[in-house]
Formats: sequence, C-alpha cells, structure tokens
Amino acid sequence: MSRFSPYLLWVILSLPGLGFAWQLVTSTDPGIVQELLHPTGEFSARFLIIAMLASPLMLVFRTARFPRWLRRNRRYFGVASFAYAAAHTVLYVIDRGTLDRVIEQLTRLDIWTGWLAMVIFVPLAVTSADWALRAMGPAWKTLQRWTYAAAVLTLIHWAALHDWSQPAAALVHFGPLAALEAYRLWYWYGPRDRARVNA
Repeated sequence: MSRFSPYLLWVILSLPGLGFAWQLVTSTDPGIVQELLHPTGEFSARFLIIAMLASPLMLVFRTARFPRWLRRNRRYFGVASFAYAAAHTVLYVIDRGTLDRVIEQLTRLDIWTGWLAMVIFVPLAVTSADWALRAMGPAWKTLQRWTYAAAVLTLIHWAALHDWSQPAAALVHFGPLAALEAYRLWYWYGPRDRARVNA
C-alpha cells in the first residue's frame, strides 16, 4: 500500500471526470450540462469525505495500513474534491446562462451554501502543495481546519437542493464521517481523557 504510485492514484481520481468530459463533448442532449451537475457535485463530496476520514480512522484502526496510507495521500483526495467542485460550479454557471440568473439565486440556502463552500475550497486547494506547508508553517494547519466548515456547508447544500425531503443520500455519505469525528472528539475531550488527566 505504501508503494502505491501517486500517478496511478491521480489516474484513478480523474476517471470519473474523464467520463463526464466525454459525455459533455459527445452528447447531443441539450440538457447534458444540467445532467452532469449532480454527479460532479457528488464526486466532490465523496472525495472530500475520504480525505477527512484519515485522522479519525487512525484512531480507530491504529495498526492498520490503509488509514496511514490515506493520511499520507489525503491531499490528493482534497485536490480532486476541489477539481470536481470547480467543474460543478462551472457547469452550474453555464446552465444558468447569464450572470443575472446566477445572482438571482444567491439568496437561496441551497445555492449560497454551495458558493460559500467553494470560496473556502479555493485557498485550501491553493495551499495544498508542500511549498505552501513550508511557507505557512503552523498557519497551514489553521487554514486547513476550514475543511470542516466546507464539509458542513456541502452537506447543507446537498440536502437543501432536495428541499430536505430526500436527505438520505447526503446523510448516507456524510453519516460515517460524522460518527467518526464524534468519536474523535470524545477520544480527545471526553470523560476518558479527563480521567487520564486527573489520574
């Protein structure tokens, strides 16, 4: 697992995008842009969740190799998440057609949460390289914690798009992450930790 090539990982992460691009170029369906909105957003959310699973999985499976591999490679998943989010945003703007039609939806919960998540994504993606980590020092980790805000906004964006009537898909995706993060918080700040400190 530790010798898994990052180039091969990039190829795997790009496969859905290549499929979407092929559909966009070859389809004669005038509604193809709208059809690709949901899957591009969904893959963005999936890769974001995978990237965020690394730390809590390290607590649960301390000796397993996969969480360690995921932790070393989570930035790849984070950048892939940003790329699909960017594609999702571009397709949305194209589907709306004009700037006025984009602006008129900005007050909707399902829309402004998506835009705000995208705004957070941009600096996270820009500073994902090793040089940014070295240049920013401890501030890099502070910035990267904004990933949690982006995840919450993405969850709200996804559920609100369906008028909260069918939140199951969003919850199925984000549920495991929420459970693991809750365990992580309990591990570090719960009664077990306080007992250890007071001992």
